[in-house]
Amino acid sequence: MDAVIRGLAIYFTLLAIIRLSGRRTLAQMTPFDLVIVLVISETTQQAMLGDDFSITNAVLLILTLFTTDIALSYVKRWSPKTGHIIDGVPTVLVTNGVYDERALRGCRLDKEDVMEAARVQEGIESVRDVKFAILEVSGAISIVPKKTD
Repeated sequence: MDAVIRGLAIYFTLLAIIRLSGRRTLAQMTPFDLVIVLVISETTQQAMLGDDFSITNAVLLILTLFTTDIALSYVKRWSPKTGHIIDGVPTVLVTNGVYDERALRGCRLDKEDVMEAARVQEGIESVRDVKFAILEVSGAISIVPKKTD
């Protein structure tokens, strides 16, 4: 039972930390981000396993983590508000060609991140040509161009 409690504690701790740290896609990871992920994985493993390195304990932990993840997916379907808490909501970064500085700071993004997405997705060269730039829950930036007459 100790392994299940440890697994649940680590699962919810990682969920909270990831939510608080902001959204980034794997494509936006720096080499240092990768190192951090590896260190976290090793630390997490040690915290969950404790002194019990048996196959039984490892299988129990894997089942606990996957079962918790599946259960939360059902909870998110039944309660959209809970889904917003767990996964977050899209964030508008640009409205009618004007950056939302507060949103950018809150998401730890800069204007160049938005403009890179605008260039790649729509071939847009100026923020004035962006109707909306939205940071999606997935960490991707969606660009809606202004209509040209």
